[in-house]
Amino acid sequence: MRDTEVLLREHVKNLGKCGDIVRVKAGFARNYLLPRGIATFASEDTIKAMARKRERLDAEEAALLADLDARIRVMQALALKTIERADDHGHLFGSVNAQRIVQLLGDAGQTIEERAVRLEKPIKSVGMHEVVIHLHAERSATVKIEVEAEGAAEKAAQEAADAAAKAAGKAEAKAAAEGDDENA
Repeated sequence: MRDTEVLLREHVKNLGKCGDIVRVKAGFARNYLLPRGIATFASEDTIKAMARKRERLDAEEAALLADLDARIRVMQALALKTIERADDHGHLFGSVNAQRIVQLLGDAGQTIEERAVRLEKPIKSVGMHEVVIHLHAERSATVKIEVEAEGAAEKAAQEAADAAAKAAGKAEAKAAAEGDDENA
């Protein structure tokens, strides 16, 4: 088969960027690239036109990447917190899934689509978890999510109060015992 050189008018994944002259099979060029307007035969005029278009696309892409980098920094600085129902061992009765993470990010002022959340499996335990948010091509942000058990704060406060009361009770008993020793 004969290869054909064509000039790409758009970015084509695994082939090239706009303005690149690529060598492809004749059938691929004839049946796919040319009819869809993705590529054209390379001439001096089209090469110059695509060079201008590529400069414009590169400038747009640089602006987009700068915006994405700023957004990634903001997202990585976030510390999201959710309170879910859990048992005494820290296992959630439900789970924290992509939909809940999108909701938490929305509450924090970051809007993303649910399909951008990369979870291997839903979060089913209490504690700190890291979740990857895919933003663009090779750009992703890692967000920290703290999952707390419902009533955990009240339970911890109650345990602290019980421990303080127990310690105070021991101190009183010890003081009473020392007072009894002095009287005897």
